[in-house]
Amino acid sequence: MIKEAETIPRLLKKYREEVVPALAQRFACKNRLAVPGLSKIVVSMGVGKAKETPKRMDDARDDLGLITGQRPVIVPAKKAVSNFRLRIGDPIGLMVTLRKNMMHEFLDRLISIAIPRIRDFRGLSRKAFDGRGNYNMGLTEQTVFPEISLDKLEFVQGMNITIVTTARTDEEAIELLTLLGMPFVK
Repeated sequence: MIKEAETIPRLLKKYREEVVPALAQRFACKNRLAVPGLSKIVVSMGVGKAKETPKRMDDARDDLGLITGQRPVIVPAKKAVSNFRLRIGDPIGLMVTLRKNMMHEFLDRLISIAIPRIRDFRGLSRKAFDGRGNYNMGLTEQTVFPEISLDKLEFVQGMNITIVTTARTDEEAIELLTLLGMPFVK
């Protein structure tokens, strides 16, 4: 049986054709592999209320699965906290690690569809870099993604998105993400 050729994501095509030459010229990279790129994207949700309502974890897993296109992993608690009645091993969150085509498709949808749907959006902060070229951002609700049906939604859940790059400095990472279309505050 002949295997269908996979389509190249739009953002990956843009990266190869426009971003790599611009970054190579800007940072004087002689080798194409020395140019900063995306490594992975980690999307996580903290579902602390799942202790009281187990259905909440299932709903959050379904929502995160729809948003990312990949089944999330349940993250257990690493420490016991008596004030929250939390024990080691209790399910407390969800996490998805996206790589390659899935990563590029998700970032494209985040930049072009989800971020413009955020209420009172004025741009992403440039201060959310960790010093090694990785970017962290939070969303307060999952409803900014069009995959989530507002009719079936029972609760609003926030999420954290970590974009891991191969950039060595924050300056390289800012330039990379700006060229890819991230709307930073000017």
